[in-house]
Amino acid sequence: MKFLAWFFGVVAVLVGAVYTLLFTSLGNGLVKPLIETEIQKQIHLPSRLERFSLGLSDIDILLELNPNNTVAIKGKYSLFAQSFDINYAVKLKELATLDALTKKKLNDSFFTDGNVKGDMKHLFVKGESDVAKSNTSYSIELQDFNPISIIANVSDLDLASLLHMLGEKKYADAAVDLKVNFKNITPHQLDGDILLLTKKGELNRTVMKKDFGITVPKTLFKMNLDAKLKGDDVDYRYILDSNLAKITSSGNVKPESLAVDLKYGVHVAELAVLKPVTNADLRGALKLSGTLKGTKESMMLLGKSDIAASNTTFGVNLKEFAPKSAQFTIKHLKLQKLLYMINQPHYADALLDIDGDIKNADVKNLDGSVKTTITKGLLDSRYLTKAYKFKSPMPRTTFSLQADTKLNKNLIDTKLDLLSTLANLHNKKIRFNMKDASLESDYKVSIKDLNRLYFATERHLKGGFSANGNIKKAKDLDFTMHSDIAQGKVDAKLHNDDFHADINALQTLDILDMLIYPKIFKSKIDATLEYNLASSQGNFKGFLSEGSFTRNQVLDLTKQYAHIDLYKQRFKGNVGADIKKENIVASLDLKSNTSSITTKNTYLNTKTKRIKSVIDINANGNPLVVKLSGNVERPKVQVDASKILKKEATKAVTKELEKHLGKDVGNLLKGLF
Repeated sequence: MKFLAWFFGVVAVLVGAVYTLLFTSLGNGLVKPLIETEIQKQIHLPSRLERFSLGLSDIDILLELNPNNTVAIKGKYSLFAQSFDINYAVKLKELATLDALTKKKLNDSFFTDGNVKGDMKHLFVKGESDVAKSNTSYSIELQDFNPISIIANVSDLDLASLLHMLGEKKYADAAVDLKVNFKNITPHQLDGDILLLTKKGELNRTVMKKDFGITVPKTLFKMNLDAKLKGDDVDYRYILDSNLAKITSSGNVKPESLAVDLKYGVHVAELAVLKPVTNADLRGALKLSGTLKGTKESMMLLGKSDIAASNTTFGVNLKEFAPKSAQFTIKHLKLQKLLYMINQPHYADALLDIDGDIKNADVKNLDGSVKTTITKGLLDSRYLTKAYKFKSPMPRTTFSLQADTKLNKNLIDTKLDLLSTLANLHNKKIRFNMKDASLESDYKVSIKDLNRLYFATERHLKGGFSANGNIKKAKDLDFTMHSDIAQGKVDAKLHNDDFHADINALQTLDILDMLIYPKIFKSKIDATLEYNLASSQGNFKGFLSEGSFTRNQVLDLTKQYAHIDLYKQRFKGNVGADIKKENIVASLDLKSNTSSITTKNTYLNTKTKRIKSVIDINANGNPLVVKLSGNVERPKVQVDASKILKKEATKAVTKELEKHLGKDVGNLLKGLF
C-alpha cells in the first residue's frame, strides 16, 4: 500500500508539474520565450508573441511576425477529445517585409479571418478575405487533413491589384469572379463545378510598350471557364475573347488517366501581343483549329491553319506528350506574309508548298521525308539594293525552287534545284549531320549572263559561266571548284580563308572579252593563284605561250618608229601580280625571237579602274618606252621614242656623209654616236 501511495504521489506531482508548466500563466511565461526563439529560427523574422495564453480548454495567441504583420488565434479546444473551435485572423499589412518567409517579393496587404472547427479526423474551415480588393468567402472540409470538399466565392477581384501584390507588372486590368463548388474532390468520386468569369479586362498598353517593345491597340477582353466534375470526368468549356485574339476549347478530360477528347480554336488578330507568353518575335494574324484526342500513351493532335494566307493541315501523334510521328501539308503559303509574320524584311514574294511525312519524330532517330516547292518567286530588288548598299540597282529577278529532303536518324539529305534569272543552282545531295552540325554538299552553278551581276561585281562582264564542285563545313571549311572556261580549265580549292587556283590553257582573248577589256593579246595562259580571303592579299604567277598581238595603239607606234611589225611575231613569257585588296602590282616579261616586251611595276586599282604602267619594248634592237595612265579601258598613251629617233638620225647622217666623204668618215661618225 505504501508503494502504491508513493507511486500515485509521484504521478500527481508530475501531472501537477506539467499542468503548471503548460496551462498556467506561470508556465506560459516560462514557455513563451522558448517558442518565440523556435519561431524566429523557422521563419527568419524578428517575431514575438504579443499574447500567449494556453489553458486546459482555452487558447489565445497573437503572433507578431514583424511590425504591422500579425496572426491571431483564439478559441476552445479539448486536449482529450482532440477537438477544437478556434477563430483565426491573419492581418498582413506590409507583405513587402515578409520576403524572408514568402521567398518572393510581395506588395500591399492581405487579410483573412475565419473559424476552424472539428477534431483531428474531421475539420471544417470557414473564412472570408478581401484579397486584391475582392469580396471572398470560402469553406473547406478536411478529413485526416486532406480536403474532401471546397466551396469558394470570389467577387470582383481586381486583377491589377493581384498582379501588384504578387510582385508582377500591371499587364492588365480586369474584374474576376470565381465560384468553386466541390462537393466531393475524392479521387474517382469527383462532384462539383467551377465557374470563372473575367470581365472588364483591358491590356496595359504602356507596360507592353515599355517591357516588350510592343505597340498594341486598345485591347478589351473577357474570359469564361465553365467546368463540371463528375466521377473521373471533367467536362469543360473555355472562351477567351478580345479584339486581338479569341481562344476557345471544349471537351472532356479524365485527369486520373490523362485521357482527353477536346476541340480547340485560336484566332489571333495580332501575334505581337503574345510575346510575353510565347517569347517569340511574331506579328500578324493567325487562325488555328483542331482536335486533341487520346491518352498519355497515344494522343492524336489534328489541326488546320491559314498561316501566311496558306491552306495548312497537320496531324501529330504524341506519346508521353512528345511527338512520335507527324504529317503536314502546306499549300500556297505566301512567302512575303511569312516574312512579315516572323518579323523579317520583305526579301521576296513567292508561293510555298510543303508536304511532310515524319514517320519517327524522335530527334535522335528521325525517319521521314519533306518535299518543298517554291513558285512565282520574285526578289524585292529595291529593298535588296538598299539593304546591301549596292551602287547599281539589282535587276528584276524571278526564281523557283524544288527540294526533296530525307530524314534518317541524325542525317538530313536534300536534293535541291534553284532556278532564277540571275543564276541556277543544283545540288544532288546536301547532307547535314545534326550530331556534329557538319555540312557536306556537291553543287553545280550556272550563270547565263554575267552582266546581270553588275550590281554586285560593279563591273560589266560578258558571256556566261558555269562551275561545279563540293562544299564541306565541319571544324574547317573546304570548298572545291572546277570550271571549263575560256577554252581552258580552272581548278580551285578553298580551305578556311586560303584560296588556291590552278589555271590551265585559258585563252586570253576569251578572258579579255568576258572582262570587256580591249582584246590586244591572244595567248594561252597557265597560272596559279594564291589568295587569303581574310587579309584580301595574294599573288598570281602565270606563263603565256603562243602569244600574238591584235591591233593596238602601242604596237602601231612601235611599227611607226622602229619599222618592225610585232603583230607577226609570236611571244611567250611570264606574267605575275601581287594583290593587296583592290591594289594590284603586276609584272610582264614577253619575248619573241627578235623582240621583248617587259614591265615590272604596273599598278592597277580594280575599284577605281586606274592604271599606271611603264612598258619597255625592244623591237629587234629598237628600244621604245610606252607609258600608260588613267582609266584601264581608255588609257592615256605616251611614247618615248628618243633612242629610236637618235638611232635613225645617226643612220641618216652617216648615209649622207658616206656619199660625199667616203666610208671611213661614216665609221668615224658611228663611233662618235
